[in-house]
Order: sequence, then structure tokens, then C-alpha cells
Amino acid sequence: MIYDRIREMLRRYKRMSMPDLLNISVNSTLSRSIITHVTVTLALLALLFFGGHAIHSFVATMIFGVVLVGTYTSVFIAAPILIYLGVGTTRMEAEEATGQETASSASRS
Repeated sequence: MIYDRIREMLRRYKRMSMPDLLNISVNSTLSRSIITHVTVTLALLALLFFGGHAIHSFVATMIFGVVLVGTYTSVFIAAPILIYLGVGTTRMEAEEATGQETASSASRS
């Protein structure tokens, strides 16, 4: 969900720096992520309390997966991985090169 929003924002805002773009992308999907997390957790809690002994350990594992793996990873790990891998560094280099060309042509005039 977050990577899809980042991809959309990359196309929309070509001049924005990558950390700012990632921040806007995560913030725009945060409410959707929280609502999805709460809904799934409520359903799993209902299964945990009313589902019986046969599915108790399965539901406990699912709650662990939804809380720690699903929500935490999508919100707090997705954007830092992109920064660590260097995605978008060419955007900054191209922006700096364009700024230097503009400054050098302005100083010649």
C-alpha cells in the first residue's frame, strides 16, 4: 500500500526530494493503515475469545503477525528501506545539476 503511494507520488512530484516525498506518502496512507489494522485486529480478537480452543493458537499467531509484521513494517520500515537502498538519489543529483546549470548560465549573462 505504501509502495504504491510512493510510486504515484514519484510520478506526480518530479522535483521533490526523496525524503520529503516518502514522508508525504507515508502520512497520506497512515489513516488507511490504522483503520485496516484496527478492523483486522477486532475480527481476530472476536475469533480469539469466541472461536474456541481449536483455533486459539492460530488466531494468536495471526494477531502477532498483523500487529508486528504487517502494520509496523508497512509504516516504519518501508520508507527507510528505500532511503537505505538509495532509491531516488538520482533525483537529487539531477536537481543539483539543473540548479548548477541555471546558476552558471545566469552568471554568464
